[in-house]
Amino acid sequence: MSNPQFHFKQFTVFHDKCAMKVGTDGVLLGAWASAENAADILDVGTGTGLIALMAAQRNPHARIIAIDTDRPAVEQAKENVGKSPYTGRITIEHFDFRQFAGNTPKRFDLIIFNPPYFSESLLPPDQQRAKARHSVSLTLEDLLRFTRECLKDSGTLSLILPCSKSDELKHLCEKHTFYIKRKTIVYPLPDAAPKRLMAELSMHSPHHTETSSLTIENSRHQYTADFVSLVSNFYINL
Repeated sequence: MSNPQFHFKQFTVFHDKCAMKVGTDGVLLGAWASAENAADILDVGTGTGLIALMAAQRNPHARIIAIDTDRPAVEQAKENVGKSPYTGRITIEHFDFRQFAGNTPKRFDLIIFNPPYFSESLLPPDQQRAKARHSVSLTLEDLLRFTRECLKDSGTLSLILPCSKSDELKHLCEKHTFYIKRKTIVYPLPDAAPKRLMAELSMHSPHHTETSSLTIENSRHQYTADFVSLVSNFYINL
């Protein structure tokens, strides 16, 4: 059985009640997303509350709403936030993004989403985990469509995807008039194929797209300087 908790430098995340555990994707996106100057942040599909907590650590002035459709995850996220230094600035709510986007009067500077896109693989037998991992409840197109309803005109959508979704993202951005203003291609090892794409989208065309790459490890458990620089404010041991 995996450890029921994960200790970061400024908070602890329990994940024993959540279908999806603390993972590298969430830490990468939480450290990479442009949270520093965002006054109002929405974390969609918050799970354990990890990304909301990371955003709160990075921006001491941000007000954060984190939503999830899975009630056990919502309860665990509330517990994690309640034990953190940021309990007064993070609100956890049990909402489907479609419902939330259509009803909230708020508009957000930053929407962050670590999406469950594994549609090309077989669904696991555990349905809670299936719902958390697969695009059975919220597709990438849904995300872009409903983001337009609650993102400020000058706001940013930040997400992480399998690299296999790059063409789909490009197509949907064209369809829904989004523009990629920043992207980072993530490699697990120097000689490995890229596994993840982190992208930030805007509703306005940028002068140029800021493009970079990030390699996580030089070899097994030997992390690169770039990865350490990105996540060193969160991980205790690297």
